[in-house]
Amino acid sequence: MSRPVPSTTAAAAETRRVVLPTGDLVVRVEDAAAPLDRLCAFAARRNPRRGFLFVSRVLGRHVPVRPARMRWAHARLAARVEPDLPGPVLFLGLAETATGLGQGVHETWRRRAGRTDTLFLHSTRYRLDREPLLEFREEHSHAPAHVVYHPGSEALRRMLRRVRSVVLLDDEASTGTTFLNLARALAAVLPRMERVTMAVLTDWRGDAGGDALQAAAPVPARMVSLLAGSYAFTPQAGLDGADAPAAGGDGKPKDALLPRDHGRLGGGVDAARVRTMARRLFRRSGERLLVLGTGEFVHPPYRLAAELERLGADVRFQATTRSPALVGHALECALQFTDNYGDGIPNWVYNVHREAYDRVLVCHETPADTLDPVLLAELAARPVAF
Repeated sequence: MSRPVPSTTAAAAETRRVVLPTGDLVVRVEDAAAPLDRLCAFAARRNPRRGFLFVSRVLGRHVPVRPARMRWAHARLAARVEPDLPGPVLFLGLAETATGLGQGVHETWRRRAGRTDTLFLHSTRYRLDREPLLEFREEHSHAPAHVVYHPGSEALRRMLRRVRSVVLLDDEASTGTTFLNLARALAAVLPRMERVTMAVLTDWRGDAGGDALQAAAPVPARMVSLLAGSYAFTPQAGLDGADAPAAGGDGKPKDALLPRDHGRLGGGVDAARVRTMARRLFRRSGERLLVLGTGEFVHPPYRLAAELERLGADVRFQATTRSPALVGHALECALQFTDNYGDGIPNWVYNVHREAYDRVLVCHETPADTLDPVLLAELAARPVAF
């Protein structure tokens, strides 16, 4: 039986100041689907372009989250996307943070709206040996380059050419620049696109954000979120971010490391396969499990975690990341290891206290020998291949 999600109520407006080692962050919440502390926390980034990090408590990235809680966030955000958007509709999640969020919202919205004229893609930081649909940049990111590929099937490619509405998904919006960059790039390759909806967990653009979005977007656009507010950040004097590690890849095609399509080319989740995996992995009710996704590979592991939770395990889910952050505030601990995509760049998993779990399952889409032994040894983890 799946565990109930704690009840949440809409939050009152509030202002909060957070003193980080990189500077002072002040946030103002104007409207939210739940209290701030249930949706978001804060930490410091090792990034000269942005010294702060909005740490979602419902995303399953930097903080372990119950799958039921993630499902609540998917459902609440999907409910804010109009069910009657002109179709076909493309849902596009931004890597790496929203690969799972995007697919979860898409599945929920599609089911609720009773629509079949939809497809899901997510951007990626990895090159494939195929022609991209488009490329764009996330200017404030530690790894700014994104690629979006054409769908893998001819049926989805035909649908993509007819797309009229696009739903762009990410964990947060602070300026809206990334969304605008992507919307403009999409307008150039989707000639029938007539509407864009930008969906995020937290929208920090402030009161002027909506007007600026409408003025700059290539087609009518709107933002929906679970929290709307604003922020101001005053960097610490002399902060240069010189210790931020390189997070760019080697630029080589990764086809050999990515034998299955889990969203980059429009692929979905094989629900029957996930249920079979869950039954094989399940041991007993109440067992404390941590299910870890790796990098961009998030939604299938989340679905596995949700199925294990349904069977009766006490499950938390999160994913590893290439995002460099400083331990402190919302990040209690960090484990560094090497990525499993052949780039040799540092990756991290945050807030994992091994003693809190009976077992840790590390889910991966790349071959088994690509996993860093440090990750498996430090967490005494079992790898689970997809």
